[in-house]
Amino acid sequence: MNLILALDLKGGVVVHGRSGARESYRPLDWGLSSSAEPAAYLAALRPRHLYIADLDRIGGTGDHDGTIRDLARQVETCYVDAGFRSMDECRNARGFIAVLGTETAGEVLGDCPRALLSLDCRDGLVTPWGEDPVRSLLRVRHLAFAGHLLLDISAVGTGRGLDPDLLARVRAASERPLFYGGGVRSTADLDLLRDAGFDGAIVATAVHRGCIPLDAIRSGRWS
Repeated sequence: MNLILALDLKGGVVVHGRSGARESYRPLDWGLSSSAEPAAYLAALRPRHLYIADLDRIGGTGDHDGTIRDLARQVETCYVDAGFRSMDECRNARGFIAVLGTETAGEVLGDCPRALLSLDCRDGLVTPWGEDPVRSLLRVRHLAFAGHLLLDISAVGTGRGLDPDLLARVRAASERPLFYGGGVRSTADLDLLRDAGFDGAIVATAVHRGCIPLDAIRSGRWS
């Protein structure tokens, strides 16, 4: 299973997210990097795979396009949620793997075979549809995407752990490569995801707290 470091950008710096309350996010300067400046942060952690959320773009307040291009060139694989609001935006993305989030795309969904579709969940339900993730996967199963991401926004930064039953149900509902992010707290959770058949795990807080080895992030694999 691939191991992917999450990096949230807001106001030009790397921030620490918690439970999707983005107005309260603060610079991530307490972890394994002494700097929240994006280039310095990436140089300190040196991940193999990277997931970037441009929170300014998602919120419609700005962008980090140049920074993202620079960061993407420094890793083997870079996934980016830049708040895409149309299929053309998603299809025209270059230099990284686009992540189309249901939070911003809503009903504007179509084939995007090079992108991941992110099921953005709050309190267990996919935004904006207000439905169980399995129902959402059945809703979009006819669309061509490179894979699916189950992103528990409410669990981001909390380290609250995973629901094995949900993992099994979601894995059974998706025939595509499947990724998970939000609330992963330990190597035991990585084992759960691996054993459930997930193809990738997106992590950050547990790495900074020493609960997931930095060397694992640098190798990009969990086996």
